[in-house]
Amino acid sequence: MDPKLLWGLGLIGASLLLLILEVFIPSMGVLFVTAVVTALAGVVTLFTYDPVWGVSGLLAVLVLGPMVGFSALNIWKNTPIGRRMIGSKSEAEREEEKRAEVRERDQMLALVGAEGETLTDLRPVGVARFDGKRLDVTSELGLIVKGTRVRITAVEGTLIKVQEVS
Repeated sequence: MDPKLLWGLGLIGASLLLLILEVFIPSMGVLFVTAVVTALAGVVTLFTYDPVWGVSGLLAVLVLGPMVGFSALNIWKNTPIGRRMIGSKSEAEREEEKRAEVRERDQMLALVGAEGETLTDLRPVGVARFDGKRLDVTSELGLIVKGTRVRITAVEGTLIKVQEVS
């Protein structure tokens, strides 16, 4: 085989490797620029060997370059440094958030049946105090005036429904 052909193919292969490295090694674009220059040198070398090889090398660079880059980025976003840079949470953080949501939901459901006093008029939304805690509540049956005793009848997400205690 002719050395020009081997050099051209080798340079294109090296440029693809440099492109992958750019994604995983933060070089502020140095590896990317080197990959582009290496790919161009490989294509020029292939053109000096044979125009058919040159066109084939150019098409390979134009097709494989973006494919390799996007594939490497898809892998990168699942690495620890990728998650930190993107801002996505790790599995442990997501599990902790899920546990916190379950605890909060259980605390809210434990409020059903609690009695308290309205701090504002409920038209139908207002504020009431239950065991010293101020909560935004919604009246199920219309207007309830300030200072009225109410009981929590239901909790649906963050919506706390109350009725007047008779």
